Amino acid sequence: MPTGFGRLWTAQTVSSLGDGVMHAALPLLALTLTRDPMALAVVTAAGTLPWLLFGVLGGALVDRWDRRRTMWLTDAARAVLLTTAAAAAVLDVLSIPLLAAVAFLLGLGGLFFDTAATAYLPDMLGRDPALLERANSRLRGAQTAMSGFAGPPAGSALLALGRAFPLLADAVSFLLSALLVRSLPAAPRPVPQAGESLLRQARAGASYVFLDRLLLGLALRPAVGNIAFLTVETVLALFAHDRLGIDTYGFGLLLTAEATGGLLGAGIASHLGRRLGTGTALTCTAAVEGLAVLGLAAAPNPYVAAVALAVCGAGMGATMVLGPSLRQAIVPAPLMGRVASTSRMLAMCAAPFGAFLGGWLATAYDIRTPLYAAAGLLLTMTAVTATMTNNRRVEAALRATAPTEGPAHRTSEEPAQQSAPDLS
Repeated sequence: MPTGFGRLWTAQTVSSLGDGVMHAALPLLALTLTRDPMALAVVTAAGTLPWLLFGVLGGALVDRWDRRRTMWLTDAARAVLLTTAAAAAVLDVLSIPLLAAVAFLLGLGGLFFDTAATAYLPDMLGRDPALLERANSRLRGAQTAMSGFAGPPAGSALLALGRAFPLLADAVSFLLSALLVRSLPAAPRPVPQAGESLLRQARAGASYVFLDRLLLGLALRPAVGNIAFLTVETVLALFAHDRLGIDTYGFGLLLTAEATGGLLGAGIASHLGRRLGTGTALTCTAAVEGLAVLGLAAAPNPYVAAVALAVCGAGMGATMVLGPSLRQAIVPAPLMGRVASTSRMLAMCAAPFGAFLGGWLATAYDIRTPLYAAAGLLLTMTAVTATMTNNRRVEAALRATAPTEGPAHRTSEEPAQQSAPDLS
């Protein structure tokens, strides 16, 4: 791996630990202030609103800005934000509106940091597909370990010491990440088109996704997947309690099984891509996810359910390495921020539909019905996207990109317009 990747990996690992701390601490902090379910929902929803409101525009801004600077300034700003919130907790002026504002601004910072990091990584690795898979495997594995295993228990433990402690811990993680990112090598800054408005650039990025069947297939996977997985997550706790006889402690172990599978999937993703081809591997992981959810729905006991969730997590972990790596290898550098943010926005917008669908199906039919519906949705999506992301399309896209996308890649949008999106 090139010089600097270790620092980027460390920065994202530290930041993921802080994210895990806040993932557990934020709803618990809100719970110390109110028992109103709607107020708690406002705090939870506030963190997703930036993607819904500013996803594509944020990507267009990232494509105009220096990506390394965007990352470290965003993390520094989030450190200041959380330090301010910790001071409010010490002064006993923390409130639900303040927590909602903090969640919203953290989400906004995540939009800019994640988009810039997605665009910066291909610059660092020279858009080499093998290096991108290896790098994303390490980044995904570290994110799962920190935010899924280490962070939540640490957040709960810190909150027991006082309301300010988890906020300060996350602030320190962002500060360390900012310092590490600040030391990374500079990357070429895209040259904006003269006289082109931000809205026009945002539309160009969204159109690039929707007019390219391969990129559209890569975007549909997480979008449809989010509908299916939120359908399951909405009723999973109730399903585990009523049908599997799992108590609160056992439910935590059940979720740990899914995270363990995610680590395994991220670790073997590159191997799957080499053995099967990226397109076939993506189709297989999608089928595995659907079959695993089907197995979960039919699980007669907690042990079968844990295995099913672990298998599903493995499919998700591999998908989250292979899909973004391919996108980073084939999208022109000046469009990377907009393409990444458009894909992420589709996934974020789809999630609430899954939550509503799960609740409605469980109310109207049976607690297993949402799980069967989610499995059917995932398997249908597998069949639909199989031709959109097959090996032939993947290899054609990589061949088309290779002659012009090396370490010294394009830094203006003009050359990128010479190659039209795949409309076949």
